[in-house]
Amino acid sequence: MKGRGCWDTASVRSFCSSGCLNKFKKDDSGDDDEATTPADKSELHHTLKNLSLKLDDLSTCNDLIAKHGAALQRSLTELDGLKIPSESGEKLKVVNERATLFRITSNAMINACRDFLELAEIHSRKWQRALQYEQEQRVHLEETIEQLAKQHNSLERAFRSAPGRPANPSKSFIEGSLLTPKGEDSEEDEDTEYFDAMEDSTSFITVITEAKEDRKAESSTGTSSVDWSSADSVLDGASLVPKGSSKVKRRVRIPNKPNYSLNLWSIMKNCIGRELSRIPMPVNFNEPLSMLQRLTEDLEYHHLLDKAVHCTSSVEQMCLVAAFSVSSYSTTVHRIAKPFNPMLGETFELDRLDDMGLRSLCEQVSHHPPSAAHYVFSKHGWSLWQEITISSKFRGKYISIMPLGAIHLEFQASGNHYVWRKSTSTVHNIIVGKLWIDQSGDIEIVNHKTNDRCQLKFLPYSYFSKEAARKVTGVVSDSQGKAHYVLSGSWDEQMECSKVVHSSPSSPSSDGKQKTVYQTLSAKLLWKKYPLPENAENMYYFSELALTLNEHEEGVAPTDSRLRPDQRLMEKGRWDEANTEKQRLEEKQRLSRRRQLESCGPGSSCSSEEAEKEADAYTPLWFEKRLDPLTGEMACVYKGGYWEAKEKQDWHMCPNIF
Repeated sequence: MKGRGCWDTASVRSFCSSGCLNKFKKDDSGDDDEATTPADKSELHHTLKNLSLKLDDLSTCNDLIAKHGAALQRSLTELDGLKIPSESGEKLKVVNERATLFRITSNAMINACRDFLELAEIHSRKWQRALQYEQEQRVHLEETIEQLAKQHNSLERAFRSAPGRPANPSKSFIEGSLLTPKGEDSEEDEDTEYFDAMEDSTSFITVITEAKEDRKAESSTGTSSVDWSSADSVLDGASLVPKGSSKVKRRVRIPNKPNYSLNLWSIMKNCIGRELSRIPMPVNFNEPLSMLQRLTEDLEYHHLLDKAVHCTSSVEQMCLVAAFSVSSYSTTVHRIAKPFNPMLGETFELDRLDDMGLRSLCEQVSHHPPSAAHYVFSKHGWSLWQEITISSKFRGKYISIMPLGAIHLEFQASGNHYVWRKSTSTVHNIIVGKLWIDQSGDIEIVNHKTNDRCQLKFLPYSYFSKEAARKVTGVVSDSQGKAHYVLSGSWDEQMECSKVVHSSPSSPSSDGKQKTVYQTLSAKLLWKKYPLPENAENMYYFSELALTLNEHEEGVAPTDSRLRPDQRLMEKGRWDEANTEKQRLEEKQRLSRRRQLESCGPGSSCSSEEAEKEADAYTPLWFEKRLDPLTGEMACVYKGGYWEAKEKQDWHMCPNIF
C-alpha cells in the first residue's frame, strides 16, 4: 500500500541504513582519522568539506523519513474510512498499530537527527578552530626541533674548533653525545636527515663490577663460567698486533682526487625505485676500486682471526670473530663513492702470504644481479668464503645497499664453523646536504659446531636517541643460551668485550618493555681502527690496505681488476678518458650478451625466456655452484686451480673482458 511518490518502510530503512547512513559512518570515521593529524591546510579544508557533505546527507534522510512517514499515515487514515469486511478490518487494525509504532520510532529518530544537526552546526566552527590550532602547534614544534638540531650541530662544530679541548672528545660528553670520535669533522651538516631510533635502543643494561665480586657471585650461585684470567693471553691486546712487514715495498699514496663538480640529483632523480646496478653511471660517482677489491678490503683486520686460532674457548673465539665482522664496516664511514661494478668474469687476487699470511681470490660470477664469490686461505689455520649479491635501491632521499648471502669462516684445528650475514648500509642526503653513510640492522653469528651465538645490533643514527653515534652492541651466549660476554663499541672506531658475571631481568619500563641487566667485569679492547694515512681526504679516504689494492702487479690473471683500463684512468685523474673507456667496456659486454642470445635464436628450440636464461648463465672459472648444507642455499664455492695457473702463468682459459 504505497501512496503516489511515497516509499514503504523497507525502502526508507534501506536508503537510510545501508545507503547514506552507512556511507556517512564509513567515510566519516576515515576522514576523522585523517583530520586528527592533517599534513597541511588543504587536507584540513578537504576533511571539513567532507564532514559538511555527510551532514547534508543526514539532513536529507531526516526530511525523507518525515515526508514518507506522513504519507504512510495519510494512506492508512484513508483506508480506515472505507467500508471493508470485518475480517479485513482486523488486519487493518494490526497494520495501523504497526504504523503507529513506526511513527513513534521515526519521530524519535527525527528528533535525534535534529539535535545532532543543531549540535554539529553549533560546534563546527569550534572544531575547525581546534584543528587549525593543533596543526599550527605541530608546525611550530617541528620548526623548533629543526632549529634546535641546527644549533646543536653548530655548538658541536664550535667545540671541535675551540682551543684546549680534550684529547679524546668522545669520552668528554655524557652518554648520548653525537660528537664524532677522534675529533674528526662531522659528516653531517644543517641539512642532515635525522631518524628517531629510540625504539632500537640497546636491549640490555651492563653494570661493571670488580674481580673480587665476580668470585663471590660465582661461589654463591655455584655456576661456572669462562675463566677470565685464561682469556687475558688471547683477548688482551687483540687489536695491538703490529702490521706485518712485507718484502715487497707497497705504495703509500695515489694521485689526488680531481675537483670535479657534478649534480648528483640531476642524474638520480630519474632512478627512484630502480636497481642501481642496471643504471649507467659516470665514473664521477665512483672510487678507483672495484667491488671485488672492496670485498677483499674486509680482510684489513685479519689479525683478529689469526689471534682467534689460539683460543681454547669457543665463546672467547666468538668475541674475536664478532669484532672481525664489525671491523669490515670501519672503512665505510667516509667512503660514500661507489666502487666500480665488476665485469662478468672479472677477478681480483690478493697474494700476501709474506706479510699478511693469506691468499684471497674474488670472481664476479653474475652480472644481473651483481654477485661476487670470494675465497680466502690463511696459513695461520683459517679459511673464509662467501658469495655476496649486492641489491641497491634509490629511495628518493637515500640509497639502501643490501648485501645478500652468507659468510663462512672455519678454523681448521678446532673445526669451529661460523656463519653470518652483512647488515644494511644506507647513504643519506642524496638531494641536499653532505652525503653520509650509516649501518643498521641485526647480525647473528652462529658457530655451527658448538651452537654458540652472538647477536649484534647496529643502532641507526638518530638525533633524538640517547645512544652514541654508530653504536654496536652484542651478547655472546653458549648453546644453552647463557650469556658469557657483552660486546660494545662503534663500527667505525673500536669494539670491546666484558665478561658477564651475573644476569637478571630488570623491572618493566613504563612502556612495558623489559631489559636484561648484565653484571660484568671491566671491558677489554678487542679491536681498534688503524689511523688513516696522511692526506687521506684527497685520496678517497682510502686506508693503507686500500691504497695497495689497485697497485700494478706482474703475473696476475688477465681478468684482474688491476688491469681494468677505465678504473686505471680514473685513478690517474683522467676522468673524461675513463668515462669513454667505461662506455666501451659496457658496450663490449652488451655485445657479448647479444651474441649469446643469437646463438639460441630462431633456428634453435630455445624459447625467448630460455634464451634469456642461457645468456645470463655464466660458468665461473674458479668457482662452482654447490648446495650449502648449513644455509640450504646454492652458493659459489672455490673449486681450485687459480694459484696453480698463476704458478705456470697459464691463462688460456680466461675470457677477454677488457
